[in-house]
Amino acid sequence: MNNKIYFTPGPSELYPTVPQHMQTALEEKIGSISHRSKQFQDIFAHAVAGLRQLLQLPDNYEVLFLASATEIWERAIQNNVKQESFHLVNGSFSDRFFETAQELGRTAQQHKAPFSQGFDVEAIRVPETAELVALIHNETSSGACMPVQDINRFREKASPEALIYVDAVSSLPNPAFDYDKVDAVYFSVQKCFGLPAGLGVWLVNERCIAKAEALAADGQVIGSYHSLPAILSKAKVNQTVETPNVLDIYLLGNVLEDMNSKGVATIREETEAKAAQVYQYLTQSKIFTPAVENPAHRSPTTIVANTTVPASEVNKQLAAFDMAVGSGYGKHKETQIRIANFPAHSPALMEALVAKLQELFG
Repeated sequence: MNNKIYFTPGPSELYPTVPQHMQTALEEKIGSISHRSKQFQDIFAHAVAGLRQLLQLPDNYEVLFLASATEIWERAIQNNVKQESFHLVNGSFSDRFFETAQELGRTAQQHKAPFSQGFDVEAIRVPETAELVALIHNETSSGACMPVQDINRFREKASPEALIYVDAVSSLPNPAFDYDKVDAVYFSVQKCFGLPAGLGVWLVNERCIAKAEALAADGQVIGSYHSLPAILSKAKVNQTVETPNVLDIYLLGNVLEDMNSKGVATIREETEAKAAQVYQYLTQSKIFTPAVENPAHRSPTTIVANTTVPASEVNKQLAAFDMAVGSGYGKHKETQIRIANFPAHSPALMEALVAKLQELFG
């Protein structure tokens, strides 16, 4: 039996109630039901209602289920960009969205900050011609985070017609977004929602939908079965275009119910308190230092630290105590560690990790 606690940035530790919900799913044979059945429609509606409650999502937003957040990059460009997009890039994942736009034949411009650094929003000029502005709230590769108040400023910095997209793949439900200031937010369930991988969630408002419909009417190819209008037409009746990850949607709905019972305010308070505990340790350690220098730009959910001990050695020593942290991303694999601070990581678990790091490495 695997008793390891995963402080990895995704896939990560399962939310504590997932095993119970998984057992119920097996007993009810959720994996065998038709995605055109009333039972699935109820599962879909349950998950959507839970998200609306937890995120305080306005009525003008639709909740769409896709295979992954990576797929959402492609669907966003196909459906919401005729010619040009603009991307803020400060790590590997924001850079990959930028590259996706180029690969799909769009003119993609970028404002780039060094890895592990946030953005000086005052210095950013958004091109008037940008149809989609891609912001990243939480860069999972580098641990850099954009404060919500900075995200809100882009509504005025961009043209009135531009659509503001926010990558919250590894941060929701922690940030309290002002959904009137943005047009789309997306995330994956294997991070802060503590579920098995295989489900992306795309939150879009009516402006995104209208742009997709206008592009289609103008003769542009916006995708096939996964065009935004096609996905939306099924979502309106609590269905998906193709056979989806029914099990993950079922688990999401139940975990959301658990989270709502706890309360998003409590979840956010715990997240910030745990992050403060980790960062306090990192600033005092002789082995680890916060990779993001500016405290205002440090992620509370994906904490990245430089390490003078190879990340593989850190995990080798932690393994003896059934703990695992993430290695650095890409070329930083051995010189950084990444510590996930998700709702599945209780205050007691995070306290135990910090204590063990202190014991092992000082």
